[in-house]
Amino acid sequence: VLLRVAEGVSLPFECLVVVDDDDDPTIKSVAELASGDPRFMAVVNRSGVGPAAAIKAGIRESRAPVVVVTMADGSDDPRSIDDLVRLVERGVVIAAASRYMAGGQQVGAPMVKSLLSRMAGLSLYWLARVGTHDATNSFKAYDRAFLDSVGVDSTHGFEMGLELVAKARRARMPIAEIPTIWLERTIGTSRFRLWEWVPRYLRWYFLAFTRSRIKGGSRGES
Repeated sequence: VLLRVAEGVSLPFECLVVVDDDDDPTIKSVAELASGDPRFMAVVNRSGVGPAAAIKAGIRESRAPVVVVTMADGSDDPRSIDDLVRLVERGVVIAAASRYMAGGQQVGAPMVKSLLSRMAGLSLYWLARVGTHDATNSFKAYDRAFLDSVGVDSTHGFEMGLELVAKARRARMPIAEIPTIWLERTIGTSRFRLWEWVPRYLRWYFLAFTRSRIKGGSRGES
């Protein structure tokens, strides 16, 4: 996966691979790659367990003005990263890789998970006008100033991507998207827990339909 990032991204970047403990064998693999390519480094998450804590740890440790969140299981296409970053550099606060817009595709996902994700994404696009057909996909690029202004409240699963879309929509900040082809992982076990995390997704889903200035934000409107 990391070699695909190195080959697929042409813009200057740093790639932080977040793990949950010092004994994770991923650290050794990243160190071996980093010995020849210093753009890669491992980060040990010491602020909680779960995907949300890992993503927040990566955001804290990163230094770039644009932050891209992507999974390390090979589901996302790293060749999309350049286009996502360029959208943020042009002025949007979130650039989403979309499975459900024209040109996008989702391959191999469990039927119930895929159906719920598609329904959420399309209803948010058409009814809440959030600017992306795929608000629940974690593969997104974010403006650092936006992240700093709104913060991240999610503490458990992958609902963080939907949270930030909802916050941007409430503050009337611009969101854009590009199509992506997402492939279900074929190695390892997914950490996605559908029925456990649905209530957390619903919180942010309904928030996206409201309008308000976000406390502390500098670009929102009432």
